[in-house]
Amino acid sequence: MTLFNKVMQCSLQQINKLHTTSTVAAWTAKYKDPSKWLQLNKKVYPPQQLHEERRPAFVCHQRNNIKYSPWKMWYIASMVRGLTVDEAIKQLKFVLKKGAKDVRETLEEAKQLAAKEHNVEFPSNMWVAESIVGKGLVVKGFRRHARKRVGIIEYFHCHYFVRLEEGTPPKNYYFHSPKEPHEQLEAWLTQMRKRKITNSL
Repeated sequence: MTLFNKVMQCSLQQINKLHTTSTVAAWTAKYKDPSKWLQLNKKVYPPQQLHEERRPAFVCHQRNNIKYSPWKMWYIASMVRGLTVDEAIKQLKFVLKKGAKDVRETLEEAKQLAAKEHNVEFPSNMWVAESIVGKGLVVKGFRRHARKRVGIIEYFHCHYFVRLEEGTPPKNYYFHSPKEPHEQLEAWLTQMRKRKITNSL
C-alpha cells in the first residue's frame, strides 16, 4: 500500500467519525412547522342574523424558519400593527433591517390570498390586525477557540404570523381611549395635590 493510499484511508476514517446528527436532525420531520395559525382560515362561522353587525373578512398567513433573530424581528412586527396593508408595505420598503423584506413579502402574499381564496373584493381595504413573531429552529454549531477548545454557536430562525382584517384600522391600536393633553395635565395635578407628608398634621 502506497503512502498516498494510507493517507486517503485515514482521511476517510476521520470523515466517517464526523458527528452531524444535531444539524441534520433539525431539518427532519421531527421538527414540524407550526400549522395552527393557518387552521383559522378554515374555521366556519354560523350564519349571521339580520340585526347583527357584519363580520369582517380576515386572512391569516405565515412564513416559517426565516434566518433572522426573533428578538430583532419583534421590532419590525410591532411597527406594522394597526396600519393598513398598503401603508405597511410602503413603510417596510424604507426599513433597512434584513427581516423587513420577509415581512413585506408575507404581507403581499396575504393580500393576494385574500383576493384569490377568500373572496375579498377590495384587498387594499384591509389592515394588519395581528403581527406576531415566534421562535423557530435553533441549529447549533461549533466555533474554534484557543488551545484546542471549542464554543457552541447557535443559529436562530423565526416564524412570522400575520392576520389581515377587512375594514379601516382603529384610530388608536394600542390604547382604547387615550387621554388628551389637558386631561393628562389635570390627572397629574390631582395626583400632586393628593400628596401628603408622612407624620404631619
